Amino acid sequence: MDIFLVLSLIGGLALFLYGMHVMGDGLTNLSGGKLEQVLAKLTSNRLKAVILGLGVTAVIQSSSATTVMVVGFVNSGIMKLTQAVGVIMGANIGTTITAWILSLTGIQSDNVLVRMFKPSSFSPVFAAIGMILLFSAKSDKKKQLGNILLGFSVLMFGMEMMSDAVSPLKDVPGFTSILTMFSNPVLGVIAGAALTAVIQSSSASIGILQALCATGSVSYSTAIPVIMGQNIGTCITAILSSIGASKNGKRASCIHLYFNLIGTVLFMSLFYSVNFLSPFAFMNDSANQIGIAAIHTTFNVFTTLVLFPFSSYLVKLSEFTIKDGIKEGSEEKASDMPEALKALDTRFLELPGFAVTQCKKAVIEMAQITNQALDKAIGLLWNYDKKIYKEVEDKEKLVDQYEDIVGSYLVKLSTKHLMDEDSKCLSFLLHSINDLERISDHAVSIAKSAKEITEKGEDFSSKALGELEVLSQAVMQICNNTVEILEKEDNEIAQSIQPLNEVIELLQVEIKERHIKRLRKGKCTIKKGFILTDIITSFQRVAAHCSNIALSMIQINQESLETHGYAASIPKGEGSTYNKEFIKFKNKYVLSE
Repeated sequence: MDIFLVLSLIGGLALFLYGMHVMGDGLTNLSGGKLEQVLAKLTSNRLKAVILGLGVTAVIQSSSATTVMVVGFVNSGIMKLTQAVGVIMGANIGTTITAWILSLTGIQSDNVLVRMFKPSSFSPVFAAIGMILLFSAKSDKKKQLGNILLGFSVLMFGMEMMSDAVSPLKDVPGFTSILTMFSNPVLGVIAGAALTAVIQSSSASIGILQALCATGSVSYSTAIPVIMGQNIGTCITAILSSIGASKNGKRASCIHLYFNLIGTVLFMSLFYSVNFLSPFAFMNDSANQIGIAAIHTTFNVFTTLVLFPFSSYLVKLSEFTIKDGIKEGSEEKASDMPEALKALDTRFLELPGFAVTQCKKAVIEMAQITNQALDKAIGLLWNYDKKIYKEVEDKEKLVDQYEDIVGSYLVKLSTKHLMDEDSKCLSFLLHSINDLERISDHAVSIAKSAKEITEKGEDFSSKALGELEVLSQAVMQICNNTVEILEKEDNEIAQSIQPLNEVIELLQVEIKERHIKRLRKGKCTIKKGFILTDIITSFQRVAAHCSNIALSMIQINQESLETHGYAASIPKGEGSTYNKEFIKFKNKYVLSE
């Protein structure tokens, strides 16, 4: 084997691994996080979990990605260990699809129709279509489809290069003797595990083994132990991912390892026992690509069928390995964290579509907590309660925690490749969390004003209270509508926020004018006036932040660059949607004479 064949082998391997990476990323991005959401929600039944794990892995072409995803789900509390077992089993079967696709390179026939199924025949067509989509399509989904087709073509081209590069090795005695060593079951398992652990992909290592079949020197006695080892080696990705995870996250990676270890021991014990009693005739035959795919699938289906009834024991074994022990400070702190924040696992950063969805859930929860804080703070103006005041403060601190964690996570997520829709959503969420945090601050300010009124024994006049009640109702509606915008992403509701904000501005101006009149008539004091002004100002700022959120949503969806510029450009003339909404709110929130 000369230097040029070595270079061709290295180049083929590089293209193969790169093509698999591009295709996998394209498939993951095209799913837009939907597969992960389905996996997280629909795994209550163990059999259903196996089917879902199989389906998701078959689509994204990576059992490693699925098991890392499962570690993240378990670590963040989205999935239980009992659910994770089924998904891991299904993922091991799903990953065998790749071997069957790669086995197409072994097709040999003079029939035109049969030859069309050979990757060297259709890959150039896929590559051409992929290039056209990548450079001409405007839709991000079509571009991702282009990436998938290109990745697949590069993958197949790399496979062909590797096969061509190693085919001359069949005449090299040293190479044949090395392969013969791996017919020893123990050595074969170690070799397969080591190779897969290094490249962190059982699909890729199976592909390399299939390429070596082109030499004709790989017998089934050599291939079978190596395939067993490859299934063990793929566990390294989940194990590395579980570093720094919670105990249950580590247990999920242990389940993956135990599943493959026990399955390998059982399969090999049974297989070699039968082979000892009645030797299989095919063992010394040269393995081919289809044979490799068949063995890979048979092993994983066998292991799943045998261990599925004992899945609860796999969980117990993982719990025995990773014992509960005494909680450390960091873990205890993490256990007190809200579920929505726990779900922002760093492992999900490699699944951007799903990560954006998790962020959105956290921001919605943040908005609901902010709304509750404001509602309770307003209630204190009429009925002050120390316990409620403390609740408002606690909710404000919780909102601060949400802003800190969600904000940091969104910044990390912004460095990943996002679909256009997810990118817009991320920008909107980043704009929103700051406004929500400020609203919670103003809720505390309103609560402090209520406390000051009580401590100083000051009471507002019935007219002032009536005016504040009208204003507070308008403010609570704009806040409720803002939460609804985040929950439903409703553009129509977003467009109603700005006219309501204008009505609130007019109300606060009128209330201040009425207060000045009462002050001149001696019906109010300057002290009360200061407190009233603070409350009105807080209300106005709350409404302004709600307006910011609504305008951010509208301008991001319309790809406008400047929020205030967009606000100024809204048609407000008679008959316009804005004017109709404004009149509706103006007639609804009227100060009594």
